Amino acid sequence: MKLYIKYMVSLRCKMMVVEELKKLDLHHVIIDLGVVEIIEHITIEKRDQLKKNLLKSGLVLLDDKRSIIIDSIKNIIVEMIHYSDELPKVNYSDYISEKLGYDYTYLANMFSEVKGITIQQFIILHKIERVKEYLIYDELTLTEISHKLYYSSVAHLSNQFKKITGLTPTYYKQLTNKRKQNLEDL
Repeated sequence: MKLYIKYMVSLRCKMMVVEELKKLDLHHVIIDLGVVEIIEHITIEKRDQLKKNLLKSGLVLLDDKRSIIIDSIKNIIVEMIHYSDELPKVNYSDYISEKLGYDYTYLANMFSEVKGITIQQFIILHKIERVKEYLIYDELTLTEISHKLYYSSVAHLSNQFKKITGLTPTYYKQLTNKRKQNLEDL
């Protein structure tokens, strides 16, 4: 049986879910971002208890189909951008549609209606967050970052970055380096 959990976006979240499942003597087969597959059929009482326990940790057990689909789209994007070494070689729309087994237009319309932004805008926001991480850790050049995140050019990455943050990637990197330096001086 599959359970869908909102806000489950990190390894720490996975560990919290595993602990809550153990408390209720439920055994998981698969645990992934946003979804847990358990062996047993879950009773209403145990489901309610799990829902209550997860909520204490800031996680939400999802019930309705629409919320599950939206959360699945978000989890696919987060996993694809933040936790995969390589982004898919196909279009994001094809990738998401294939992963969920729904027509992309259906998914895109539902996502926009519920979240107030398009799937593409959500992807861009997460790609920019990933760029920020790379800039802060200072392990890759801007050219390497643009290749890693499949931007057509450094200029395209820079334009998107500035549009979202109001800063150029270079200036953002200088600010974070200056902040690190100021903290070291304390």
